[in-house]
Amino acid sequence: MLNARNHIKKSIGSPGERDLGHAFAVNNIGLTIDGREILSDVTLEFPEGEVVALVGHNGSGKSSLLKILARQLGPTAGTSTYAGHPLAAYDDRSFARSVAYLPQDLGTGSDMTVRELVACGRYPWHGALGRFSGVDREKVDAAIRATGIGAYADRLVGTLSGGERQRAWIAMLVAQDASCLLLDEPTAALDIAHQMEVLSVIRQLAHDSGKSVIIVLHDINMAARFCDRIHALKSGRVVATGLPREVLVSDTLYTIFGIEMNVITEANARHPIAYPL
Repeated sequence: MLNARNHIKKSIGSPGERDLGHAFAVNNIGLTIDGREILSDVTLEFPEGEVVALVGHNGSGKSSLLKILARQLGPTAGTSTYAGHPLAAYDDRSFARSVAYLPQDLGTGSDMTVRELVACGRYPWHGALGRFSGVDREKVDAAIRATGIGAYADRLVGTLSGGERQRAWIAMLVAQDASCLLLDEPTAALDIAHQMEVLSVIRQLAHDSGKSVIIVLHDINMAARFCDRIHALKSGRVVATGLPREVLVSDTLYTIFGIEMNVITEANARHPIAYPL
């Protein structure tokens, strides 16, 4: 039985073997921790090749859902799939080659150079004792170019500004050569200029390379500006989902955030803008 299971994992574990039109899909997901319900009956689809935002107030379950997709948490109910296959069916290395996860806590890496940090993204491809190949070096160089961090590639990560540091971590995910990126509040604690910079890099990377991106954000206007689709949670439940223009509606925003908001929509604008009353 064990050998058969391992064979199944290997047979579907290749990042190139994709089906359906979705990167991830979750069905009736529930999560209870220490008797507290974190997520309840969450059913969502994350289309392949899109940048999808998870939004909602603090404690709405956004990060917990992302951790379930990243296999950092196991749900207590429901099912979740990646590329049409159950998450549990992937072996660790195959999953890491296809899905890259950036958590909120990035306390490590300060004593590494940017290039060394980016090179860590190649770990799923050669392992701890594997030889760093020419292909690995090419992937690292390409990731540094794609994220525009060549000017400080040899600096220590700990000496960078917040925006530069986030771009270095994103470059590490790019070097991982994953098909899907899971990002948990990558713009937290950044000023608006650095938020724009980081999200612009993420959107361009996704659309230029066809990667799927799922990103936790607090700012609904940033989600509307840089994301193709928005899923909104409140108290662990899905309360809205759709294109930015479908979610940025006054009544829907009140349901999500519990405050009155007005929305500006101009005919020539790519996305609406919301503001509190």
